[in-house]
Amino acid sequence: MAIVLRHADQAELGAFAPKPTSTSQGQQEAALTVWTAPEGVEAGIWEATPGRFTATREGYHEICQILAGRATLTPDGGAPVEIGPGDTLVTPAGWSGVWEIHETLRKTYITIDL
Repeated sequence: MAIVLRHADQAELGAFAPKPTSTSQGQQEAALTVWTAPEGVEAGIWEATPGRFTATREGYHEICQILAGRATLTPDGGAPVEIGPGDTLVTPAGWSGVWEIHETLRKTYITIDL
């Protein structure tokens, strides 16, 4: 059986809550889990309002498709990368850095536990 979530760019995600790793006052996030597997794989949709936050991929890989919004990702010790609608992003296990969201950003994601 296939799972189809139509119009991921418009799907209702549920309540927004403060982003725990945000370094910006008032930044919010919301997510909708679409599917999980017992092997440690999860697929869903995530959205966050403008601001900066730190992120570390400890023990899992993440693959994202940006649906809306713009951001700059700066890996620790690396050069900033701009992302926006239509971009595919992979942050492998061990990736660490800062996200700066310029416009409310929505992405689909898949996480894969090691």
